[in-house]
Amino acid sequence: MPPGIISSRWYFAHDILMTEHRLRIVFLISSLGTGGTERQLVTLAKALAGRGWRVTVLVYYPGGAFEPELKQTDVELISLDKGSRWDIVGFPLRLMRVLRALRPDILHGYLPTANLWSLFMRPWLRRVRVVWGVRSSNMDLTRYERMTGVLYWLEARLSRFADMVICNSRAGMELAAFNKFPVARLRVVPNGIDTVRFCPDMVIRKKMRAEWGLGDDERLIGIVGRFDPMKDHRTFLEAAALIAVQASKVCFVVVGDRPRAYAEELVALARRLGISQYMIWAKTRKDMETVYNALDISVSSSSFGEGFPNVVGEAMACGALCAVTDVGDSAWIVQDTGQVVPPRDPRSLASAVLSLLGESASSRRARSMAARLRIVSEFSVETLGERTDTLLKGLACLG
Repeated sequence: MPPGIISSRWYFAHDILMTEHRLRIVFLISSLGTGGTERQLVTLAKALAGRGWRVTVLVYYPGGAFEPELKQTDVELISLDKGSRWDIVGFPLRLMRVLRALRPDILHGYLPTANLWSLFMRPWLRRVRVVWGVRSSNMDLTRYERMTGVLYWLEARLSRFADMVICNSRAGMELAAFNKFPVARLRVVPNGIDTVRFCPDMVIRKKMRAEWGLGDDERLIGIVGRFDPMKDHRTFLEAAALIAVQASKVCFVVVGDRPRAYAEELVALARRLGISQYMIWAKTRKDMETVYNALDISVSSSSFGEGFPNVVGEAMACGALCAVTDVGDSAWIVQDTGQVVPPRDPRSLASAVLSLLGESASSRRARSMAARLRIVSEFSVETLGERTDTLLKGLACLG
């Protein structure tokens, strides 16, 4: 058991009863591994704790990359010590025992499996309100294992039993409504970006670019994100090949942890496209703000599934110009601070990037400042906390 995490096997109800009465929210998620959803849960948990909530995060599996962020806060982290995906007897019993000890006012699931488990636990809890978190939009389920499709099907069929469904994007809410989620219970709360951490910084920009062997006059175009079919790295690489023959002193970086087979496939594609000499392959870092600051243009080439892509908001907060596909809420987030193109269209994406590269220095600076201002004014952590706090307190009062 990693230090700082309470095991559900050692958790007792009397520890809860000693705490003064405040509204308690319990978040349920598979793990706090690297990912935009996990980052947002941690961000929201800290924000609500700062607004007076008693906050507990329950994870199926311990050891996630974002767990250390909670250790120095008032947020409680409990591992349910799930043995494997087939731990279907001991796991629900531990989950039920912990939840009955915690006695939450709000039980908030994140992603389909946690949403479903939160609903299944409801009969054993008194006066609890069940909230679901929907984090995606138009998923192409043919690109995933069959169980993923089954979970999405179950989630849609059982959604009427949740008290509230919070989507992190307009696109996600529209899709949920189309899939027969109860419209009256759907709400949108966009993600929150830490604009103190993610901000323009020339010092870390120079440091990161030096680490990658880039000169001041080289222009860096990058894609950041997990290696998932929805991110469509192929379109990014095909667009990069078109850009490389039309622009001078350009380099491309792909940032993200990836399965070996998929990484080899992308490297082979870059070789066939003749752009290997322009490519940098980098892993996800803890200090991702350095990556965004190193970029001149950040690309989101996703072809489906996005809700509110954190990478777009974080890049904009750091002043990077963005070229995005019109998937999820990307176009709404970027608006006129960047370029928006159709998905799966390398030529349009290449044209958008070349257009940004061809603008004057003063025009790029104006776009950069406007991009950061939009994130600060509309998508801050404070705004995320305030919007969620208002919704959840209103729901809790109905109990």
